[in-house]
Formats: sequence, C-alpha cells, structure tokens
Amino acid sequence: MGFGGRVMSAFTSFKRILRRWLLWLLYHRNYFIIILTPLALLPLPILIPTPPARCGYVIILMALYWCTECMPLAVTALLPVVLFPMMGVMKAGAVSIEYLKDSNMLFIGGLLVAIAVEHWNLHKRIALRVLLLVGVRPSLLMIGFMAVSAFLSMWISNTATTAMMLPIAHAVLLQLKATEARADARDIQAAADNEGFELEVTETKEELTETDKKQIDTNIQLEDKVCEIKLTPDILQEVKSKEIDAKYDLLTKGMSLCVCYSASIGGTATLTGTTPNIILKGQIDDLFPGNGDVINFASWFGFAFPNMLLMLVLTWLWLQYMFLGFNLKQTFGCGMKTERDREAYAVMRGEYKKLGPMKFAEVGVLTIFVLLVLLWFTREPGFIKGWATVLFNMDGPYVSDGTVAIFMSMLFFVIPSQLPRCGGYGYNEKGKLIKAPPALLNWQVVHERMPWNIILLLGGGFALAAGSEESGLSKWLGESLTPLQKIPPYAISLLLCLLVATFTECSSNTATTTLFLPILASMAIAIKIHPLYVMLPCTIAASLAFMLPVATPPNAIAFSFGNLKVFDMVKAGTILNLIGILTVNLGINTWGYAMFDMGTFPEWANVSTVLP
Repeated sequence: MGFGGRVMSAFTSFKRILRRWLLWLLYHRNYFIIILTPLALLPLPILIPTPPARCGYVIILMALYWCTECMPLAVTALLPVVLFPMMGVMKAGAVSIEYLKDSNMLFIGGLLVAIAVEHWNLHKRIALRVLLLVGVRPSLLMIGFMAVSAFLSMWISNTATTAMMLPIAHAVLLQLKATEARADARDIQAAADNEGFELEVTETKEELTETDKKQIDTNIQLEDKVCEIKLTPDILQEVKSKEIDAKYDLLTKGMSLCVCYSASIGGTATLTGTTPNIILKGQIDDLFPGNGDVINFASWFGFAFPNMLLMLVLTWLWLQYMFLGFNLKQTFGCGMKTERDREAYAVMRGEYKKLGPMKFAEVGVLTIFVLLVLLWFTREPGFIKGWATVLFNMDGPYVSDGTVAIFMSMLFFVIPSQLPRCGGYGYNEKGKLIKAPPALLNWQVVHERMPWNIILLLGGGFALAAGSEESGLSKWLGESLTPLQKIPPYAISLLLCLLVATFTECSSNTATTTLFLPILASMAIAIKIHPLYVMLPCTIAASLAFMLPVATPPNAIAFSFGNLKVFDMVKAGTILNLIGILTVNLGINTWGYAMFDMGTFPEWANVSTVLP
C-alpha cells in the first residue's frame, strides 16, 4: 500500500473513532451536564460570597437542569431542600414547608375530581353526546371536537383529553372516508351501466403525457390545444380514490391538530386547568400576602374564559382555512343529510350506546363536580359577599379554594358507587359475593393516576421564590430592572409574552412559569406597574406551545396519531402562537384592565422585596 493509501486508511480510522466517541458523548450527555454544570457555575458563589449570589447559583443551576431535562423535572425541583440549607440561604425546615402549601391542596383537589371523572368514563359520555348534537359535516365536526376538547381540558388534564378524543376523531374520519369511497364507487358503476356513459375532461396539449395517451381511450381530438378525453370506469375510480385519500389525509391532520391545540387552550380557562395557573396563584400569595385573594377561581375564570373563547374561535378559523378552505356551503353542508353522513353518524351513536345508560356512579361524580364548581364561583365572587365570607372568613381568610376542593374530593371516598339495596352487589374476580358497594374512588386508583411529580414541581417553584426573598436577590433584581420604566407597559407585556411563548416551546410550561414569574414580579415592583399586568398574560403564554411535537404531551400524541410532519405543526402553530399572544394582551388591556384595576399600582404590591 502506498503512502496515499496509508494516509486515507489512517484518516478513515480516525473518523470512525471520532464518530464512536461523539456518539458515546451524546448518549452520556446527561451525566456530563449533571456533573459539569455545577462546577462551571461555582465561580459565582466563590467570587461573590453573598446570599443573593448563592441563591442565584441555585436558580441558574435549576434552570439549566430543567431546560436540558438531564434529571427528571421533579428531582430537580428538590434541589432547594439540599442546596439552600447547605449554602446558608434558608433553614431546612423553612424550605420544606414550601412544598405543601394551599395552592398544592387546590391542585390535589382538582386532580382528584379529574381522576373520578376519568375513572367512570364521564368525560367520554359528555364528548360523544356533544358530537352527536353537532353532526358529522367537516367544519361542524371540527367545531364539535374543539369545543368538547376545550371544555374537558378545563377540568381534566390536557393529555388525558387529547388521548381520549383523538381515537374518536379518527374512527369517525375513517368511517366518513369509507362511506364516501363506497358512494363514489356506486355512482361510477351506475354511470358505467348506462350506454351513454362518457366523461369529458379538458386538458391542454402540454399537460398530456405519454402515459396518459396510452391509458386513455384513443378518441382524442385536438383543437386549439384542447383535447376531449373519454375515461374508462377503472381509471376514473383510481382518480377518485386518490382524491379521497388526499382529502382525508389533510382532514386527519387538521382534526388531530384541532384536538391537541384546543386541549391546551381550554386548560387556560380555569385556575385548576393547567399547572402554570396554579403556580401563578401560589406565587402571588407568597410574594404579596396581603393581596386580598386577588386570584381565585372566580376572578381567574372571569378573565381567562372569554380569552379562551376568543382564542378558540380564531384557532378554528385558521385551521379551517389551512385544512378545509372557506367553502362554507360544502363544509357546513346545507339541506338534507346524505347517506355517508348517516353512516358516519351511526359510528358515533354506536360508541355512545356502548356506554349504556347513565350509572349511579356517573350521576354521583357529575353532582359532586357541579357542586364544586358552584362553590368555587360563589366563595368570593367579588361583587357581593360570598358564602365563605359570611360563614367562615369574618376574621380573616380561613377558607380558600383549596379548602373547598379537598372537602368535595373527599366525598368521592364516602359516597358508594351503587345505590344501597338488599342482597349482594355481584361477584368479584374470586367469585365471592360483594356485600357492600365500593366508593366512587379508592386509593389504589388515585395512586396510579395522580401525577405526584407535578406537586413536587410546584413546591420547587415556591421554594425558589422564598429563597430569593430571604437572600435579598429579589431586591437586587428589582433595582436592576428600574430602567425598564421608560418602556410603555403594553410593549413590555407583549415582548415578555413573546419571550415566554418561545421559551416554552423547548421547556416544560411548569418550569417556564416557575422561572419567569418571580422575575416578572420583581420587575413590576421596580417599574411600579400592576404585577398581574405582566404575570397574568405570561402565565397564559406559557401554555401556548403549539409549534413543536415535543413542546407538550398533547402535541406529541397528535403527532403520532395524525400522520403529521414537523413542518405541518410549525406552520399551524406559528400563527396560533401569535394569535394567543395578541388575544391575551387584548384581554389584559380591556376587560382584564377593568377587572383588576390595572391602571393603579395596588397597595398590596407596595412591598420592599419581591421574589425571583
């Protein structure tokens, strides 16, 4: 082998070894991030040995761990329990208390209600009942799926809503596709049976290929570059089949996206709908203890629900334009139902019949759910004294939304799942007679379905906020942000929403909210604007992760179901991100401005320190 050959051989070996090492580094990157990141940041607390610098070290470390997800998010959230006491920021007991506050209780109560609804399939009954009402025409179907997904995700998790609704949507679309294909086949066959069957198609001479000329009948007359073609039934059937495949491929993409997007949008409408909303309430209560319960279930719903409706309508218009066009007569359908409509409708009706009549357990869960919502709304409505104020809160805020949530959710473990009666209640798996009916919920079901990691995440955020207050980091940060006072508040809100919405595409919305809200609170104090003016829209913006499959679990589920490409989601999601940011900023500057008196700096926010 010559010199050149040896050089090439050595270069090939070097590339192979380099590739192997790079792959090894890629596969083990999480271990390197976990070990090297704290070492790289260590100069900060060493060179600036002050409590704010030590607290900043912990916050930056947790932010990098959360963004890279080198460790489970919940495990990263436990770092303050270790690092704050060791670095002299907070005592261990004070840190640990932050992990189970009133906001966590509200979250647990809301989750118990959601688990009960899912356990007894009440959400599926509601979904199918609404879809049977709206019908199966494409636009009506899209509206129906979006409305149901948004409503359900107000009360149960966005992921559970998407996972339940997508199979229903795909079953309906498959039936629509099959019935349309059969109807077209019947039409073509009926036309072929007529002696005068002849379909004329006009094309330019340049559009005709050699393949076309061979496949199509030779009766072609060319005059002024226009030809008249007689198609055989087989060729026409093939063309129609391709058209139907293309049509329903596009419709499947649109329906998959509408379900996952509306689930994320619906979660913003209620205080317990998604984790960032709970984080905002917890941060506001921690940072501003005298806020007078400014964020409760009723006040949040009053602001966020109209915003959700507006966002949902604009989202439907955009997805309608992208995937169905604006031929309203065709998509909505006027006049009598066709055979294919009736067959697709029968699929949903069949699914509904499989659920059987409404059981006592479902009635019980629905009753508790409705009572809980009513108690939340009437506890402290704002314009009049609520029941909690009259009965319990005369001397202070003793009863909160969390109190109500836990009390009502405890009823699931008390009320039986069947009406009491003489005799037995059937037989268990071992063939023994069941002498007493089980309760609506048991702890085994709760243990399997409760996302305990989210509770730790909430606690980690509250611990970070408390640490930054104790260390003085909040005060330093507030003083540093004073120059922002020269920028108009509406521009600050808009830019921050863009920043948060971009950041949440590559990080969990829980981590994003936890990191940003304390900083936004410090900034609001520094420039003397209402804290909710920036914190509220940015909290909702953290849920606007529409562009990437990995941004949220609903996006990932839709991506796997709907034959979607990343570009499809980016194209649809980019516009929806902008729609969401604009609508929430419209809301905060109109009805939100009046609801929370955004024009004045509140007395409860006039404190010397605020958390990050």
